[in-house]
Amino acid sequence: MSKFWSPFVKDLVPYVPGEQPKLAKLVKLNTNENPYGPSPKALEAMRAELNDNLRLYPDPNSDLLKQAVAEYYGVQGNQVFLGNGSDEVLAHIFHGLFQHDAPLLFPDISYSFYPVYCGLYGIPYEAVALDEQFQIRVEDYQRANAGIIFPNPNAPTGCLLALDAIEQLLKASPDSVVVVDEAYIDFGGQTAISLVDRYPNLLVTQTLSKSRSLAGLRVGLAVGHPDLIEALERIKNSFNSYPLDRMAIVGAAAAFQDKAYFDETCRKVIDSREQLVAELTARGFEVLPSAANFIFARHPEQDAAGLAARLREQGVIVRHFKQERIAQFLRITIGTPEQNQALLDALN
Repeated sequence: MSKFWSPFVKDLVPYVPGEQPKLAKLVKLNTNENPYGPSPKALEAMRAELNDNLRLYPDPNSDLLKQAVAEYYGVQGNQVFLGNGSDEVLAHIFHGLFQHDAPLLFPDISYSFYPVYCGLYGIPYEAVALDEQFQIRVEDYQRANAGIIFPNPNAPTGCLLALDAIEQLLKASPDSVVVVDEAYIDFGGQTAISLVDRYPNLLVTQTLSKSRSLAGLRVGLAVGHPDLIEALERIKNSFNSYPLDRMAIVGAAAAFQDKAYFDETCRKVIDSREQLVAELTARGFEVLPSAANFIFARHPEQDAAGLAARLREQGVIVRHFKQERIAQFLRITIGTPEQNQALLDALN
């Protein structure tokens, strides 16, 4: 601890991302990256942008990408916000929309960055327990709050909340912002963006890191009522007017325009997920129902931490969380068929 730190820094508990190992031969199934590369059209667009124009600032509004997102989802450009990864978008949401007296509500088993943001911005919160099947109970959120946020599908469980249940949340808290964090929605769910024109308190966030294979590009977005988007624009332009570079803008826009490639790779991941679930179930694992590009599984006769360690010894990395309720689960990213087979071989 340095004497130069601001007083609040010593009490921060930062988010710990999944390991990015330096050894190339490891089968990496721990950070939910897409096993298939980005759209060839996205790569082509980025290569074309690699020119002398990099000496110039990018468009601060990223209008090319905003328009691509708006057209894809059938919304207006002023309903779209863009940021440097969905984590930055979420940070602006916490800063600009959740700083109130009542507590923010989110699941007790959820994206572990949420309590980190609360610590960073001094936001009171309550972690609402999932039920025994690790599902969100909508009725538990029907009380006084300063906002509600949850991933859908949830992370790290992979469980999906249906749109009609999300509507119940929105109707029960009309004076609070409800954020649906859809990092994994394209692998088995229906986006809540279809509801934004009916509910001015709804904000939906997404990322290009998962289903569009651009984790290395860092592009995130939010879609909602123009009043909510304006709040985020105010925060962004008081923090960093140029969050997206020229490569990210054109590459992400091209990725949204290449629907055929997107559909193909999502289908491959979904098919591999269902096959892996069947294989693990046959080996005695309990696997939660997943609509994501990962599964959450436990074995009644194996300690999860020990199992993760033994898998690593055989060159396969999966994610283990130490949180009490889920300490016996492993989160396993869906890889290529070859990577998934390497996991099964290691288990055998």
